Amino acid sequence: MFKSIQTIAVLGAGVMGSQIAAHFANAGIKVYLLDIASQGQNKNDIVQKSFQKAQKQKPPIFFTKSSSSRITLGNFEEHLDYLKNVDWVIEAVVENLGIKQELFTKISHIVPPHAILSSNTSGLPLVKIAKGLPLSIQKRFLGTHFFNPPRYLKLLELIPLQTTDEEVVKKIHWFGRLHLGKGVIIAKDTPGFIANRIGMYTTMLAVDAWLKKDYTIEEIDTVTGTLIGRPKSATFRTIDVVGLDVFNYVCEHLYNCLPDNSHRNIFKVPEIVTKLIESGALGAKVGHGFYKKEKGQILSLNRNTLAYESAHSLNLENFREISKIKNLKKRLIKLYQDQGRMGELFRYLTLHTLNYCATCIPEITDNPADLDRAMSWGFGWEIRPFELWDILGFETVIEDMKKEGLIIPDWIERLQSRHVSSLYHKTLDHEETTLQESCRGEFCFTAGMVHTPQGSILLGQPHDEIRLSSIEHNPDYVLWQNDESAVLDLGSGVVLFQMRSKGNTLSKAVVEGLLSALDLLAEKPWQGMIIGNDDKHYCAGANLLEMATLAQGGKFTEIALFLDQVQTLMKRIRYSPKPIVSAVHGLALGGGCELLMATGHVVASAESYIGLVELGVGLIPGAGGIMTMASWVSQQALKMGEANLHPFLEKVFKTVGMATVSKSAEDAINLGFLPCNSHVVINSDRRLYVAKQLISYLNQEGYLPPPAREILVAGETGRAMLEMIAYNMQQGGWISEYDQFLANKLAYVLTGGDITAPTYVSEDYLFNLEKTVFLPLLQQEKTQARIEYMLKHKKALKN
Repeated sequence: MFKSIQTIAVLGAGVMGSQIAAHFANAGIKVYLLDIASQGQNKNDIVQKSFQKAQKQKPPIFFTKSSSSRITLGNFEEHLDYLKNVDWVIEAVVENLGIKQELFTKISHIVPPHAILSSNTSGLPLVKIAKGLPLSIQKRFLGTHFFNPPRYLKLLELIPLQTTDEEVVKKIHWFGRLHLGKGVIIAKDTPGFIANRIGMYTTMLAVDAWLKKDYTIEEIDTVTGTLIGRPKSATFRTIDVVGLDVFNYVCEHLYNCLPDNSHRNIFKVPEIVTKLIESGALGAKVGHGFYKKEKGQILSLNRNTLAYESAHSLNLENFREISKIKNLKKRLIKLYQDQGRMGELFRYLTLHTLNYCATCIPEITDNPADLDRAMSWGFGWEIRPFELWDILGFETVIEDMKKEGLIIPDWIERLQSRHVSSLYHKTLDHEETTLQESCRGEFCFTAGMVHTPQGSILLGQPHDEIRLSSIEHNPDYVLWQNDESAVLDLGSGVVLFQMRSKGNTLSKAVVEGLLSALDLLAEKPWQGMIIGNDDKHYCAGANLLEMATLAQGGKFTEIALFLDQVQTLMKRIRYSPKPIVSAVHGLALGGGCELLMATGHVVASAESYIGLVELGVGLIPGAGGIMTMASWVSQQALKMGEANLHPFLEKVFKTVGMATVSKSAEDAINLGFLPCNSHVVINSDRRLYVAKQLISYLNQEGYLPPPAREILVAGETGRAMLEMIAYNMQQGGWISEYDQFLANKLAYVLTGGDITAPTYVSEDYLFNLEKTVFLPLLQQEKTQARIEYMLKHKKALKN
């Protein structure tokens, strides 16, 4: 086990430097953020302005506003002595070799002998940056390439040198994964490292296809975006977001740094890009690049006239049919087999991309699996390159490459000669590449092995991750299931309840499944249960389609019975005699938030976005959400040693009334959506493992369910205050009259209904109030209109 890193310094407060500093602060690390000194009296003026700009970024770079307090600002002229007490220095100044070399030379005499030094360069050779530094520094020096934005993109590329100590690589790998939540890979000191090298190739390949083949910008973006499991920004929207000037710089850098590379010309900046830059069309930051938004319409560039035109209809014959295939792997196979223009483009881009990826082994990495991970973690590819090769067929792709006139790399031919049919082999515990060869033609990859200029380092297979993909369809692990949920065996007497409904919504089948799981938990010798999954989100809330269908059919008695069932479920979860832990990540909205509140014990990914959003669809929380928030108000007031509920009541009223969603798990704790004893893990892959360990700990401590709560509610005076807030907001134009009507219903339940003075009430009392108000709202025309609009447009209607 390594000594933890407690204090770091980031040199350079630009876009990347500020965001790197923020992410370390999110992780609880003390940070010194330094930049060049200003010429004026306030020598911190440059770093302060950069930091203020960073604090306003959207999406936010901090988990909570208070996280920024861990950052101390300074400048290179007055505050380099801060570096005497740091454990790690990260350089993120301008991409200029001379400036970087000079800075590292200066600080090498200041940093303590244990401090690690790294550069966040995205392209400059690390060996040149480190040239001339003392050997004692070079042993502690490496590249650490964070991807922008560091908070949200998982990839961290480590680039060790020949002189870098193995223990340094292990320590940063361990720290990056455990404390920064990163997917860490080892890259070689080559132009673009791994992800940018492959990412820029695929981007330029698509641009080249647009220039030389008969496809529009929209058609290229359609075939390179969500259709194939990649970000919706696809190719040209991504370039616009990055900026054509930045795109141009990266292309030129790769072109100049790869003089002997057979694929070098793909990185040559097209003349049309140069013309756009000269005309000031730099992309999204100036309002136009390859796309332009004008009078609410998205226009695209005509490559011949350089004029912006309305989008032409897609000339992709089978697009509708293929896009409706929900299973991504099946969709990709169908697309690859398509004989129309769409299939032709996809095959061209795919064959050239896969061939280039194979050609880059072992130049940029000895490990093909790391190349795959880089594209998944850095560029958001749902299906990774070599994984895609397997899906399309190992032999099929090779034969099609030959027809395309592409050269097959030696290591692929060696695999073919050994009759290998797949690059990946799946086991029950993990997924790993089986036959991956180094440049010596030896099978070099084993789980947890990374490769550095000094040789291979065994880091060990992560023991603190549970991957459901390997067990969720294995009958040996599936203990119970219905159409939309299942109970899985995680070992050691711990089971997991997995929602399998669309969006992991609380459908009727899921609720019935959870009730059945609770029955089994009580009957079986199980130690406890986790509620969680491996999907993008924890739970999107109630199944609005089911509810809308019943409401439109006038089946309100059936809805009332279902609501009774849901409330019973929440009570049984909270007071289960065995521990139940929710492992939350991504979205947990409405009923999903209420499910978290019921469990009481939560392991939350730091990137959890939680909220009671029911007012957005014309309802109020009806499964214990208001009751739990009323309890939070009561607890906060009593903690202050007084019974004045009003300040906390107002906060909750505005939070729920405005359908606020937390910006992180820590923010959710501050808002009252998560209990203060929640375990927040910055690496989301660890959440199920930590939840399992928590159940073991709770049992060892002698688990007992919590006592029933008596909740202090404000009564009539509190309700009047909240109603006045809603009135003022409506009069000020912030909310509609119907919003005010809903807010008054929320105030009624939150303050205890018809109670006139502050009074202690039971949980059941507030559950009943929620139900009493919830059901009539479903009969309101404007509520039904809001639900219908949400289902159709995926956003709230303000009526």
